[in-house]
Amino acid sequence: MTSNKPYAEVIGDPIAHSKSPLIHGFWLDALGIDAEYRPARVAVDGLNDYLSHRLADPLWRGCNVTMPHKLTVASRMRDLDPLATDTGAVNTVVARGGAPFGYNTDVAGILEPLDRPENAIGDYPNHVATYAQVVGAGGAARAAGAALVRRFDLEFYNRTPAGAVELAARFGLPDHYGMGLDKLGPVRNPDEGAGDQRYSHVLVNASPMGMAGRPALPVDLDAYHADTIVFDMVYAPLETPLLAAARARGLRTIDGLEMLVAQAAVAFEMFFGAPPPRDRDDELRERLLA
Repeated sequence: MTSNKPYAEVIGDPIAHSKSPLIHGFWLDALGIDAEYRPARVAVDGLNDYLSHRLADPLWRGCNVTMPHKLTVASRMRDLDPLATDTGAVNTVVARGGAPFGYNTDVAGILEPLDRPENAIGDYPNHVATYAQVVGAGGAARAAGAALVRRFDLEFYNRTPAGAVELAARFGLPDHYGMGLDKLGPVRNPDEGAGDQRYSHVLVNASPMGMAGRPALPVDLDAYHADTIVFDMVYAPLETPLLAAARARGLRTIDGLEMLVAQAAVAFEMFFGAPPPRDRDDELRERLLA
């Protein structure tokens, strides 16, 4: 595809499901910016060629990065921002002077919905920790770890336990803070006996489980604390089995579109030099759900 307009892209494999072109296109139209944002399917063995060709194009402003490239693309960058360094994952590449610079805007995308007043975590006695559980071990899980490690007593879970252990170590946590999915369940205050209150307050699915064609996250939400927030980064489908189960139990939920829009807003300003019109989020969400 050729164009005489500045453009940015989202890359991944697969990529047809991505809603990023709709989000960025909506903002470009709303602001009257004469530029494009489009999807580009890039296989694992084509990443180097993709970057080489795009960096030679003065119209290319950069790209967002989705599966399976968030970890591997980091090593191709001229420099990384601190969050990309902390996570080892890049979801936004910005072209400057013909060189690629890597950023992680997923962290901002996670924190924005959690920081809304309706998602505040209650106050508890000093001996009670507030817990967060992150499922997954890829780039999205690393972003969740960076976002949550300073706020919560954090644990990681993964289908392959070694991946969760490795991620726990990345954030300075002991090995036993990384576990297999068979251990996933509500965290119990060790000072209280069986059947007493559980203190898991944020459960984040940062894995592909729950995506169309993938198995659901194997967790029973019945015993989780009543003010638990269930945050599912999956957005295809938007109503995952995990979120449906959480809503049926009256738990607070954050869906994948909330994170997707929040992280996209940071990247948009990097690409096109203007903040997106977030006062039109409701209209944007309607279009995303149409």
